[in-house]
Amino acid sequence: MPKMKTVKSAAKRFKVTASGHLKHEKANRSHILTKKAPKRLRQLRKADIVGSNDEARIKRMLGI
Repeated sequence: MPKMKTVKSAAKRFKVTASGHLKHEKANRSHILTKKAPKRLRQLRKADIVGSNDEARIKRMLGI
């Protein structure tokens, strides 16, 4: 059986943490920022952990 290929689009979006969880950047931070509240923009800066319901699927895409 051939090797599994990594889904490159997923590899660019997700990183594995030391504890094995997946980290990703939040959406809605690229443009039309003037109407978004400063508090909201501050919270969008921080990376987030992938939810447990999606984690297995994304790990399979990354070949983990």
